[in-house]
Amino acid sequence: MKYNFFLFLFFTFFVSTSQTINLNESYLTDYLRTSQLKGDFKSDISFTIRPLDIGKNGLKINKEIFDTKKYAPTLLSFLKGNGKIKILPIDYNIEFNSHHPYNRNNGSMVPNRGYQHIISAGIYAEIGPLTIQLKPEHLYSENKDFEGFGEGPNGHYPVIWAKRYNLWNLIDTPERFGEKSISKTLIGQSSIRLNYKGLSLGVSNENIWWGPSIRNSIMMSNHARGFKHITFNTNKPIESSIGNFEWQFVTGRLELSGYTPPNPEKKYAGTLLYIPKGNQAYNGLGDWRYFQGFTFTYSPKFIPGLSIGMIRWAQMYRGLLEGDYTWINGKPDYFPVFSNLFRKNDKNIDIEYQIDQAIGVFMRWFWEDSKAEIYAEFHYNDSKANIRDLLLDSDHSRAVTIGLQKVFEINNYDYLFSWEWTQLEQTGGRLLRSAGSWYHHTYVNSGYTHEGEILGASIGPGSNSHYFALSKINKMNTVGLALEIIDQNNDFYYYAFESAQDYRRYWKDYNFHLKYSKKFKNFWLTSNLVFSRSLNYQWDLDDTATEYYHPGNDVNNFHMTLKLIYLIPLFN
Repeated sequence: MKYNFFLFLFFTFFVSTSQTINLNESYLTDYLRTSQLKGDFKSDISFTIRPLDIGKNGLKINKEIFDTKKYAPTLLSFLKGNGKIKILPIDYNIEFNSHHPYNRNNGSMVPNRGYQHIISAGIYAEIGPLTIQLKPEHLYSENKDFEGFGEGPNGHYPVIWAKRYNLWNLIDTPERFGEKSISKTLIGQSSIRLNYKGLSLGVSNENIWWGPSIRNSIMMSNHARGFKHITFNTNKPIESSIGNFEWQFVTGRLELSGYTPPNPEKKYAGTLLYIPKGNQAYNGLGDWRYFQGFTFTYSPKFIPGLSIGMIRWAQMYRGLLEGDYTWINGKPDYFPVFSNLFRKNDKNIDIEYQIDQAIGVFMRWFWEDSKAEIYAEFHYNDSKANIRDLLLDSDHSRAVTIGLQKVFEINNYDYLFSWEWTQLEQTGGRLLRSAGSWYHHTYVNSGYTHEGEILGASIGPGSNSHYFALSKINKMNTVGLALEIIDQNNDFYYYAFESAQDYRRYWKDYNFHLKYSKKFKNFWLTSNLVFSRSLNYQWDLDDTATEYYHPGNDVNNFHMTLKLIYLIPLFN
């Protein structure tokens, strides 16, 4: 651990490498979005593609709102000002869970009981159009043991374990990442880019967020660790006579976690329940996956504040690219995200060599006069057969997020009300035509994951979320309360218990949040304290109790998030 830590410090402070507000600092992005609602931040940015670029080719932000020179002060200037080396802030993010993991949009962190942290610092260099950002991360996680599936006071029958594994075998999301503490140094939020007039082309490991949602982005979020990718994107809205355009196109590599679900040696009816992932399954198609995706946002000039867009992604095991396996007309397809919108166009493919894909649309409408916004996402995790299939069975495989925010004034203080609702569980159409859970896939059986965590909504497959928050705002300082209600994986619940018609054992979480954020000179502190009451944790309920409608395995969890950013003071 000591060796890794000193290696991390060496590369951070002694190696010089488009400047972004990375998603470990998501509260800075939230501050800018709230400032736009209040009317303080005058910008046409849609907040549908993150991280935000604040370099010389990126967003222009008023100094009184956010001083980018203090955020990343210049350490060295050369080539008559065409070359600069800047020092980036130090980020120190801490999380703690008392009973079981509460894991939300925390990047390189893992599902963890106990203490964990990420510490990150870095250097940013620009030489003409070339920018290099070196922002490694050091992760430490206690990774304590906790009560997992089937380990409660009542446990689960073997048939329930078999049904749980039928779903675990379609996704790489281990409950626990090994049995030891974790200490490692990661590439983190680093990138190398060429930038020209609001366009950027480069390679990056930064976390990405697509869509307007604040809590649960269905298609791409920073819930998982950043992955290595090539990116072509806009640094800021590209203006035209009909409106503004923003986009990002990404091609990358997704990896397995290397961990298994609990008790992989379990058998049912003499058959081993666990099916290995990657190159040990389905004819050796490979362990890592080829990922490609894009998002596109259009903000029409004739409807102020409106942004509409679409997202599509596709992933497949590397064997489809490296071997004789084909997807289109007998040749490997290196741009699957632009091919075969409908299944009727699929040709020359054995069912074992399918790709996993999703597509959808989103909107955000910001009303400057009302200091309010509404936003929505609507996505499919399975291709439609044709247009008729889309029109007839429009609810099949869909997921939805709807949200709103409103700033209002009481006694000369600004208050922000937020609401967001997400539904990932299957609709009633599953009774005739199951779509499978979001982020699962029968043949790409690692699912839509990277390093064991979901790349989309943090609530996970089959789950639903309601989130209400009210915050008091005073410039850069906020204090607020929030209520979050989570239906944990209803898809599994219906699948496992519908034959028994047992409607008592939903696993439901009630999470009460206390949030605080304050700017102290060169420090910016943000904290979130969460008390969770889980009813029927892990769907655990005593079937033999005499009172039919009785409490199950109800548990409490205390969660703390503490984020500290230190803006290093230098003379410019």
